[in-house]
Amino acid sequence: MASRGAARPNGQSQASKICQFKLVLLGESAVGKSSLVLRFVKGQFHEYQESTIGAAFLTQSVCLDDTTVKFEIWDTAGQERYHSLAPMYYRGAQAAIVVYDITNQETFARAKTWVKELQRQASPSIVIALAGNKADLASKRMVEYEEAQAYADDNSLLFMETSAKTAMNVNDLFLAIGE
Repeated sequence: MASRGAARPNGQSQASKICQFKLVLLGESAVGKSSLVLRFVKGQFHEYQESTIGAAFLTQSVCLDDTTVKFEIWDTAGQERYHSLAPMYYRGAQAAIVVYDITNQETFARAKTWVKELQRQASPSIVIALAGNKADLASKRMVEYEEAQAYADDNSLLFMETSAKTAMNVNDLFLAIGE
């Protein structure tokens, strides 16, 4: 006599469900988008990461309570010449991570532009996270944590400072989006 939610041989309960999410990373060139994805998906960091051409696609699944969340991650190129391609990647996305470099004020200004674009053109229900990357370089900080937090609060964004290099908050960021 099997009860609802009984354990299956593979350890999963019958109540478990699978959710698939399209997630896009946006931000200026060299802020660490590819490094964040590589750290999250493969647990790796490369000091000299090649620039992304167009976009890269990766997947990663995580378990949250009784749900398996499968992220379909589109890592977009940050160079200005690829900006016109971005809507193709964020169209239909359930989540976006807008990344800036805490040591570069200009990348924070551009991140705000990306947020505005998403609020205007993406799905109204999209979850937007703001990631201040390169937190391991805090001694060279140009964007104050409080400034970014206040901006995130004003725009209903998830916000975390991350370091793809040290893995600080990388998994937490993706898990917070999954929740």
